[in-house]
Amino acid sequence: MKHIVDFHIHSKYSRACSPALTFPNLDLWCRKKGITICGTGDFTHPKWFAEMEEHLESAGNGLYRMQNAELRMKNVGSPVFFIPTAEVSCIYKRGGRARRVHHIITAPDFETVKKINTRLAAIGNIHSDGRPILGLDSEELAKIVFDASPECLLIPAHAWTPWFAVFGSASGFDSLEECFGSMTKHIHAIETGLSSDPAMNWRLSTLDNIVLVSNSDAHSLENLGREANVFEVTNDIRNLYRELVRIIREKDTRNFLYTIEFFPEEGKYHMDGHRACGMRATPEETKRWKGICPKCKKQFTVGVLNRVAKLADRAEGIQPKGKVPYKSIVPLREIIAEAFGVGKQSKRVQEEYERLVARAPEFTLLLDMPYHDLSTHTPAAVVEGIRCVRDGKLHIEPGYDGEYGVVRVFAPHERLTKRQQSLL
Repeated sequence: MKHIVDFHIHSKYSRACSPALTFPNLDLWCRKKGITICGTGDFTHPKWFAEMEEHLESAGNGLYRMQNAELRMKNVGSPVFFIPTAEVSCIYKRGGRARRVHHIITAPDFETVKKINTRLAAIGNIHSDGRPILGLDSEELAKIVFDASPECLLIPAHAWTPWFAVFGSASGFDSLEECFGSMTKHIHAIETGLSSDPAMNWRLSTLDNIVLVSNSDAHSLENLGREANVFEVTNDIRNLYRELVRIIREKDTRNFLYTIEFFPEEGKYHMDGHRACGMRATPEETKRWKGICPKCKKQFTVGVLNRVAKLADRAEGIQPKGKVPYKSIVPLREIIAEAFGVGKQSKRVQEEYERLVARAPEFTLLLDMPYHDLSTHTPAAVVEGIRCVRDGKLHIEPGYDGEYGVVRVFAPHERLTKRQQSLL
């Protein structure tokens, strides 16, 4: 059976996150998207963990599900299973530098969560934010996590983000060994993040034995699954949690089918630049300007593209043996909005989106459904938009220095033509 998995999300208790991030809503939106296994996010937050215990029950397969899940289905999608996960921000000094590294933790059960939370509560404040900020070295965090259970996973989150990541240009390290020390042998995966994709990471031979996972880091329901992982698991597996951990630890490319990716140029730290001055720069331009904004003379934020190039020991385009493939998408609502020539929050887009996902999950529509079948459900302009995304024929303005990039399915002159077709 194929499972689409999003390990990294947040709850309503995380800073700058939607109050609509509740378990009933997560369950419903995962079914709309086609996500069959979702991280709980934020298990370190006491109030959210209380809600986990209130709303979730053992599914009998090593994961959890909503209580009375069958009554909540409402004829939308497949059952959704939940896996206990959290993100922890570690801010500390190492090697004479301030380090800021975010980590994803997965746990096999609620008892393990309680052990981790007890240890972390003795170190810092886990009540103020769903993603706690702790003055804790990454190596020490790893010791706490694996002491709680050897079945946990610890995954560096959005590994290339400049400010808060293991390889971040502003606060990270040049290798996993430098960050995790004696615990590096327990680090089996990194999260590529929105501003990089697997092909960029393949340029580092040091990551050949590391699994590249992709997750949404969703702060709202709509962003669930904007990046995800696709696993093939046989139906007779009794413990899904252990099987997912095994696939990742063994880098089992027979069962890890592919990742679902943002186009990395859309990520808000893909290129170098200075947002206040509207300056976006390639790595070559940054080098020519010596990392200084030519307008205001302040330092550029060095983006992911540049940072990857600095640490890479391979040329672009090389595909290492044993790689996990990937597919890049644009969210369905954005395609509909462009096809109709209206904003993605408009009533017309919402109605068309809900009508479509009532017929098939979003990922099925974006990745799998034949064009002929799509054309029986939605206007030609939407079908053409999905075709453009599958073919990678897009118009992109890369993101930089905290500014998201802009991905357009249609060029301006194409947009008018497609809209006219939709009206017809």
